[in-house]
Amino acid sequence: MSRNTLLQLGTGLGEPSTSRTKDNQVVANANAIEQHDDRFVQRNGVVCAGTHLIIDLYDAQRLDEIDYIETVLRRCVIASGATLLHIHLHHFQPNGGVSGVAVLAESHISIHSWPERRYAALDVFMCGDARPEACVPVLREAFSPKRVAVSEIFRGQRA
Repeated sequence: MSRNTLLQLGTGLGEPSTSRTKDNQVVANANAIEQHDDRFVQRNGVVCAGTHLIIDLYDAQRLDEIDYIETVLRRCVIASGATLLHIHLHHFQPNGGVSGVAVLAESHISIHSWPERRYAALDVFMCGDARPEACVPVLREAFSPKRVAVSEIFRGQRA
């Protein structure tokens, strides 16, 4: 399915579309979240702004398929319980690499892929009740990497 088809069909499930259009309902929900509290969380006994996962995928597949990557990012958002604001992706030529970001009310998921090396670097940073670790199984299933490396950082730790 092409990107244009995705935009024409929409998601039909209340999910926002790409950055070319706005979903006012989602933006309104995100504004309500921001007014509620500072979204700091406690993880493993540490009070912090959120959890930042640095994820490396080695010997991975489908890293040059921009529409597929967008679908995978949307799956990560759903799995983590985050709030999607918009997605922006860029397809590089001639190698077909993809760089982009899913902007979330809770922060972001970014991807940079090198299909010629079968490698992708992802950042998953989320605050509040979102579960960034839920993205890892989605990425494993979607890209079938032979190896996955995950580093976890607690951002904005309070002393």
